[in-house]
Amino acid sequence: MQWYFVAALLTILTSSQGILTKLSQNKDSTYDYDTATVPFLGEIFKLLVSCFFLWREKETSPTPPKLTMEWRSMRLFLVPSVIYLFHNNITFLTLKYLSPSTYQIMGNLKIITTGILFRIFLERKLTKLQWMAILLLAIGTTTSQVKGCGDSMCESLLSGHITGYILAVVSAFLSAFAGIYTEYLLKKNNDSLYWQNIQLYTCGVFFNMGWLIVGDFQSGFEKGFWWQHIFNGYTLTAWLVVANLASSGLLVSWLMKYADNIVKVYATSMAMLLTAVLSQFLFDVKATIQLVLGIIICMISLHLYFTPVHMLVDLPAIETPVRREEDP
Repeated sequence: MQWYFVAALLTILTSSQGILTKLSQNKDSTYDYDTATVPFLGEIFKLLVSCFFLWREKETSPTPPKLTMEWRSMRLFLVPSVIYLFHNNITFLTLKYLSPSTYQIMGNLKIITTGILFRIFLERKLTKLQWMAILLLAIGTTTSQVKGCGDSMCESLLSGHITGYILAVVSAFLSAFAGIYTEYLLKKNNDSLYWQNIQLYTCGVFFNMGWLIVGDFQSGFEKGFWWQHIFNGYTLTAWLVVANLASSGLLVSWLMKYADNIVKVYATSMAMLLTAVLSQFLFDVKATIQLVLGIIICMISLHLYFTPVHMLVDLPAIETPVRREEDP
Protein backbone atom coordinates (compact mmCIF):
# COMPACT_ATOMS: atom_id res chain seq x y z
CA MET A 1 0.00 0.00 0.00
CA GLN A 2 1.44 3.37 -1.02
CA TRP A 3 1.87 6.00 1.69
CA TYR A 4 0.15 8.72 -0.32
CA PHE A 5 -3.02 6.60 -0.55
CA VAL A 6 -3.01 6.15 3.25
CA ALA A 7 -2.32 9.87 3.74
CA ALA A 8 -5.24 10.80 1.46
CA LEU A 9 -7.54 8.42 3.33
CA LEU A 10 -6.37 9.89 6.66
CA THR A 11 -7.15 13.37 5.34
CA ILE A 12 -10.70 12.32 4.48
CA LEU A 13 -11.31 10.57 7.81
CA THR A 14 -9.81 13.38 9.88
CA SER A 15 -11.87 15.91 7.99
CA SER A 16 -15.08 13.94 8.54
CA GLN A 17 -14.38 13.63 12.28
CA GLY A 18 -15.38 17.20 13.03
CA ILE A 19 -18.40 16.98 10.73
CA LEU A 20 -19.62 13.71 12.30
CA THR A 21 -19.11 15.14 15.78
CA LYS A 22 -21.20 18.17 14.82
CA LEU A 23 -23.92 15.95 13.36
CA SER A 24 -23.99 13.85 16.55
CA GLN A 25 -25.16 16.86 18.57
CA ASN A 26 -28.80 17.17 19.59
CA LYS A 27 -31.08 20.12 18.91
CA ASP A 28 -29.55 22.07 21.80
CA SER A 29 -26.06 21.68 20.31
CA THR A 30 -25.06 19.40 23.19
CA TYR A 31 -24.37 15.68 23.33
CA ASP A 32 -26.69 12.96 24.60
CA TYR A 33 -23.68 10.71 25.11
CA ASP A 34 -20.64 11.19 27.32
CA THR A 35 -17.89 12.55 25.05
CA ALA A 36 -15.21 11.28 27.48
CA THR A 37 -16.17 7.71 26.52
CA VAL A 38 -15.38 8.27 22.81
CA PRO A 39 -11.55 8.03 23.13
CA PHE A 40 -11.92 4.99 25.42
CA LEU A 41 -14.19 3.14 22.99
CA GLY A 42 -11.89 4.19 20.15
CA GLU A 43 -8.91 2.60 21.90
CA ILE A 44 -10.94 -0.60 22.44
CA PHE A 45 -11.84 -0.63 18.73
CA LYS A 46 -8.22 -0.15 17.65
CA LEU A 47 -7.04 -2.84 20.06
CA LEU A 48 -9.56 -5.38 18.74
CA VAL A 49 -8.74 -4.60 15.10
CA SER A 50 -5.00 -4.92 15.79
CA CYS A 51 -5.54 -8.27 17.53
CA PHE A 52 -7.51 -9.54 14.56
CA PHE A 53 -4.88 -8.48 12.02
CA LEU A 54 -2.06 -9.94 14.14
CA TRP A 55 -3.92 -13.26 14.26
CA ARG A 56 -4.47 -13.08 10.50
CA GLU A 57 -0.79 -12.28 9.94
CA LYS A 58 0.22 -15.33 11.98
CA GLU A 59 -2.15 -17.55 10.01
CA THR A 60 -1.30 -16.35 6.51
CA SER A 61 2.33 -15.20 6.64
CA PRO A 62 4.88 -17.79 5.47
CA THR A 63 7.26 -16.56 8.16
CA PRO A 64 6.02 -15.88 11.71
CA PRO A 65 5.85 -12.16 12.56
CA LYS A 66 8.49 -10.85 14.93
CA LEU A 67 7.12 -10.17 18.43
CA THR A 68 9.43 -8.67 21.05
CA MET A 69 8.18 -9.80 24.48
CA GLU A 70 10.87 -8.22 26.68
CA TRP A 71 9.49 -5.92 29.37
CA ARG A 72 12.39 -3.53 28.78
CA SER A 73 11.03 -2.91 25.29
CA MET A 74 7.32 -3.13 26.07
CA ARG A 75 7.42 -0.54 28.86
CA LEU A 76 8.50 2.12 26.36
CA PHE A 77 4.97 2.08 24.93
CA LEU A 78 3.71 3.65 28.16
CA VAL A 79 5.48 6.91 27.33
CA PRO A 80 3.16 8.19 24.52
CA SER A 81 0.10 7.65 26.74
CA VAL A 82 1.74 9.60 29.58
CA ILE A 83 2.68 12.43 27.19
CA TYR A 84 -0.85 12.64 25.78
CA LEU A 85 -2.24 12.64 29.32
CA PHE A 86 -0.15 15.71 30.17
CA HIS A 87 -0.98 17.27 26.80
CA ASN A 88 -4.73 16.91 27.34
CA ASN A 89 -4.52 18.50 30.78
CA ILE A 90 -2.42 21.38 29.46
CA THR A 91 -5.02 21.88 26.73
CA PHE A 92 -7.78 22.45 29.29
CA LEU A 93 -5.48 24.74 31.28
CA THR A 94 -4.54 26.76 28.19
CA LEU A 95 -8.20 27.36 27.34
CA LYS A 96 -8.58 29.14 30.69
CA TYR A 97 -6.26 31.87 29.41
CA LEU A 98 -6.93 31.89 25.66
CA SER A 99 -10.09 31.92 23.58
CA PRO A 100 -10.82 28.73 21.60
CA SER A 101 -10.12 30.50 18.30
CA THR A 102 -6.77 31.82 19.53
CA TYR A 103 -5.87 28.39 20.89
CA GLN A 104 -6.71 26.83 17.53
CA ILE A 105 -4.41 29.24 15.72
CA MET A 106 -1.62 28.73 18.27
CA GLY A 107 -2.05 24.99 17.72
CA ASN A 108 -0.49 25.43 14.28
CA LEU A 109 2.84 25.78 16.07
CA LYS A 110 2.94 21.97 16.25
CA ILE A 111 3.68 21.98 12.52
CA ILE A 112 6.94 23.85 13.21
CA THR A 113 7.76 21.94 16.40
CA THR A 114 7.27 18.63 14.59
CA GLY A 115 9.84 19.68 12.00
CA ILE A 116 12.29 20.76 14.71
CA LEU A 117 11.96 17.57 16.78
CA PHE A 118 11.97 15.49 13.60
CA ARG A 119 15.42 16.90 12.87
CA ILE A 120 16.78 16.69 16.44
CA PHE A 121 15.56 13.32 17.71
CA LEU A 122 15.22 11.27 14.53
CA GLU A 123 18.23 12.97 12.91
CA ARG A 124 16.36 13.32 9.65
CA LYS A 125 17.83 16.09 7.55
CA LEU A 126 15.45 18.43 5.79
CA THR A 127 16.47 20.61 2.86
CA LYS A 128 16.04 24.38 2.95
CA LEU A 129 13.21 24.00 0.47
CA GLN A 130 11.43 21.53 2.78
CA TRP A 131 11.85 23.87 5.76
CA MET A 132 10.34 26.63 3.67
CA ALA A 133 7.44 24.32 2.77
CA ILE A 134 6.80 23.48 6.45
CA LEU A 135 6.80 27.18 7.33
CA LEU A 136 4.38 27.87 4.49
CA LEU A 137 2.11 25.09 5.74
CA ALA A 138 1.93 26.72 9.18
CA ILE A 139 1.27 30.13 7.58
CA GLY A 140 -1.39 28.67 5.29
CA THR A 141 -3.34 26.87 8.02
CA THR A 142 -3.14 29.96 10.25
CA THR A 143 -4.32 32.25 7.45
CA SER A 144 -7.32 30.02 6.77
CA GLN A 145 -8.40 30.32 10.43
CA VAL A 146 -8.09 34.10 10.80
CA LYS A 147 -11.31 36.02 10.35
CA GLY A 148 -11.62 39.53 9.03
CA CYS A 149 -10.38 42.40 11.16
CA GLY A 150 -13.91 43.66 11.40
CA ASP A 151 -14.67 40.73 13.69
CA SER A 152 -13.93 40.60 17.39
CA MET A 153 -11.68 37.63 16.60
CA CYS A 154 -8.99 39.91 15.17
CA GLU A 155 -8.94 42.05 18.31
CA SER A 156 -8.70 39.06 20.65
CA LEU A 157 -5.81 37.30 18.91
CA LEU A 158 -3.15 38.99 21.03
CA SER A 159 -5.29 39.87 24.03
CA GLY A 160 -4.77 36.61 25.93
CA HIS A 161 -2.68 36.23 29.06
CA ILE A 162 1.03 35.51 28.54
CA THR A 163 0.59 32.29 30.53
CA GLY A 164 -1.81 31.03 27.88
CA TYR A 165 0.70 31.59 25.08
CA ILE A 166 3.47 29.86 27.05
CA LEU A 167 1.18 26.88 27.69
CA ALA A 168 0.22 26.81 24.00
CA VAL A 169 3.89 26.55 23.03
CA VAL A 170 4.42 23.77 25.60
CA SER A 171 1.34 22.00 24.24
CA ALA A 172 2.70 22.22 20.69
CA PHE A 173 6.02 20.69 21.75
CA LEU A 174 4.32 17.92 23.72
CA SER A 175 2.05 17.04 20.80
CA ALA A 176 5.02 16.97 18.42
CA PHE A 177 7.20 14.98 20.82
CA ALA A 178 4.48 12.35 21.30
CA GLY A 179 4.32 11.85 17.53
CA ILE A 180 8.11 11.77 17.11
CA TYR A 181 8.53 9.33 19.99
CA THR A 182 5.81 7.06 18.61
CA GLU A 183 7.53 7.02 15.22
CA TYR A 184 10.78 6.10 16.96
CA LEU A 185 9.07 3.22 18.78
CA LEU A 186 7.46 1.82 15.66
CA LYS A 187 10.66 1.99 13.60
CA LYS A 188 13.24 0.92 16.17
CA ASN A 189 12.85 -2.77 15.33
CA ASN A 190 11.19 -5.07 12.81
CA ASP A 191 8.32 -6.10 15.05
CA SER A 192 4.91 -6.58 13.49
CA LEU A 193 3.04 -3.28 13.31
CA TYR A 194 -0.04 -4.99 14.72
CA TRP A 195 1.89 -6.22 17.77
CA GLN A 196 3.27 -2.73 18.31
CA ASN A 197 -0.25 -1.32 18.00
CA ILE A 198 -1.52 -3.80 20.58
CA GLN A 199 1.04 -2.50 23.06
CA LEU A 200 0.21 1.13 22.27
CA TYR A 201 -3.55 0.71 22.46
CA THR A 202 -3.47 -1.44 25.60
CA CYS A 203 -1.76 1.46 27.34
CA GLY A 204 -4.31 3.81 25.80
CA VAL A 205 -7.22 1.72 27.11
CA PHE A 206 -5.94 1.80 30.69
CA PHE A 207 -5.10 5.50 30.67
CA ASN A 208 -8.50 6.42 29.20
CA MET A 209 -10.17 4.16 31.76
CA GLY A 210 -8.34 6.07 34.47
CA TRP A 211 -9.65 9.32 32.99
CA LEU A 212 -13.22 7.98 33.18
CA ILE A 213 -12.70 7.03 36.83
CA VAL A 214 -11.44 10.55 37.56
CA GLY A 215 -14.57 11.89 35.89
CA ASP A 216 -16.73 9.72 38.16
CA PHE A 217 -15.06 11.19 41.25
CA GLN A 218 -15.43 14.73 39.93
CA SER A 219 -19.17 14.23 39.34
CA GLY A 220 -19.64 12.58 42.73
CA PHE A 221 -20.81 9.36 41.02
CA GLU A 222 -24.00 11.16 40.01
CA LYS A 223 -24.63 8.63 37.24
CA GLY A 224 -22.94 5.71 38.97
CA PHE A 225 -19.73 4.07 37.83
CA TRP A 226 -18.55 4.77 34.29
CA TRP A 227 -19.34 1.27 33.00
CA GLN A 228 -22.98 1.69 34.05
CA HIS A 229 -23.59 4.56 31.64
CA ILE A 230 -20.87 4.17 29.02
CA PHE A 231 -23.30 3.48 26.15
CA ASN A 232 -26.02 5.91 27.24
CA GLY A 233 -27.16 8.26 24.49
CA TYR A 234 -25.20 6.57 21.70
CA THR A 235 -26.82 6.85 18.27
CA LEU A 236 -25.64 5.61 14.89
CA THR A 237 -23.88 8.94 14.29
CA ALA A 238 -22.14 8.74 17.67
CA TRP A 239 -20.88 5.25 16.84
CA LEU A 240 -19.61 6.58 13.51
CA VAL A 241 -17.64 9.19 15.47
CA VAL A 242 -15.98 6.38 17.45
CA ALA A 243 -15.29 4.26 14.35
CA ASN A 244 -13.91 7.24 12.45
CA LEU A 245 -11.62 8.24 15.32
CA ALA A 246 -10.32 4.69 15.69
CA SER A 247 -9.77 4.23 11.95
CA SER A 248 -7.83 7.50 11.81
CA GLY A 249 -5.61 6.28 14.65
CA LEU A 250 -4.85 3.05 12.83
CA LEU A 251 -3.89 4.95 9.69
CA VAL A 252 -1.65 7.27 11.71
CA SER A 253 0.27 4.31 13.14
CA TRP A 254 0.72 2.93 9.61
CA LEU A 255 2.14 6.26 8.44
CA MET A 256 4.44 6.42 11.47
CA LYS A 257 5.78 2.97 10.63
CA TYR A 258 6.16 3.24 6.87
CA ALA A 259 6.30 7.02 6.24
CA ASP A 260 6.98 9.72 8.84
CA ASN A 261 5.52 12.47 11.03
CA ILE A 262 5.77 15.14 8.35
CA VAL A 263 3.43 13.17 6.08
CA LYS A 264 0.99 12.88 8.99
CA VAL A 265 1.21 16.63 9.64
CA TYR A 266 0.40 17.39 6.01
CA ALA A 267 -2.52 14.93 6.03
CA THR A 268 -4.09 16.43 9.16
CA SER A 269 -3.47 20.01 7.99
CA MET A 270 -5.14 19.32 4.66
CA ALA A 271 -8.01 17.71 6.58
CA MET A 272 -8.53 20.98 8.45
CA LEU A 273 -8.86 22.84 5.16
CA LEU A 274 -11.15 20.17 3.70
CA THR A 275 -13.39 20.44 6.76
CA ALA A 276 -13.60 24.21 6.29
CA VAL A 277 -14.58 23.78 2.63
CA LEU A 278 -17.20 21.10 3.34
CA SER A 279 -18.68 23.24 6.11
CA GLN A 280 -19.63 25.81 3.48
CA PHE A 281 -22.10 23.30 2.04
CA LEU A 282 -23.17 21.32 5.11
CA PHE A 283 -23.55 24.02 7.76
CA ASP A 284 -24.08 27.16 5.67
CA VAL A 285 -20.78 28.69 6.73
CA LYS A 286 -19.64 31.59 4.56
CA ALA A 287 -16.33 31.25 2.78
CA THR A 288 -13.70 33.94 3.45
CA ILE A 289 -10.84 35.28 1.41
CA GLN A 290 -8.54 34.08 4.20
CA LEU A 291 -9.71 30.50 3.66
CA VAL A 292 -9.05 30.71 -0.08
CA LEU A 293 -5.59 32.23 0.49
CA GLY A 294 -4.82 29.59 3.14
CA ILE A 295 -5.71 26.77 0.75
CA ILE A 296 -3.52 28.25 -2.00
CA ILE A 297 -0.54 28.63 0.38
CA CYS A 298 -0.96 25.05 1.65
CA MET A 299 -1.12 23.69 -1.89
CA ILE A 300 2.13 25.50 -2.71
CA SER A 301 3.66 24.06 0.48
CA LEU A 302 2.54 20.54 -0.45
CA HIS A 303 4.05 20.92 -3.91
CA LEU A 304 7.35 22.28 -2.58
CA TYR A 305 7.83 19.57 0.05
CA PHE A 306 7.05 16.43 -1.92
CA THR A 307 8.04 17.30 -5.48
CA PRO A 308 11.62 16.32 -6.37
CA VAL A 309 13.91 19.33 -6.83
CA HIS A 310 14.71 18.48 -10.45
CA MET A 311 10.99 18.75 -11.23
CA LEU A 312 10.65 22.12 -9.48
CA VAL A 313 13.52 23.84 -11.18
CA ASP A 314 14.61 23.57 -14.80
CA LEU A 315 18.32 23.10 -14.34
CA PRO A 316 20.38 24.25 -17.30
CA ALA A 317 21.83 21.44 -19.32
CA ILE A 318 25.58 21.12 -18.93
CA GLU A 319 27.24 20.84 -22.28
CA THR A 320 30.09 18.37 -22.42
CA PRO A 321 32.99 19.90 -24.32
CA VAL A 322 33.87 17.98 -27.44
CA ARG A 323 37.51 16.94 -27.48
CA ARG A 324 39.12 17.64 -30.81
CA GLU A 325 41.60 15.21 -32.16
CA GLU A 326 44.99 16.70 -32.85
CA ASP A 327 46.38 16.40 -36.32
CA PRO A 328 49.23 13.90 -36.52
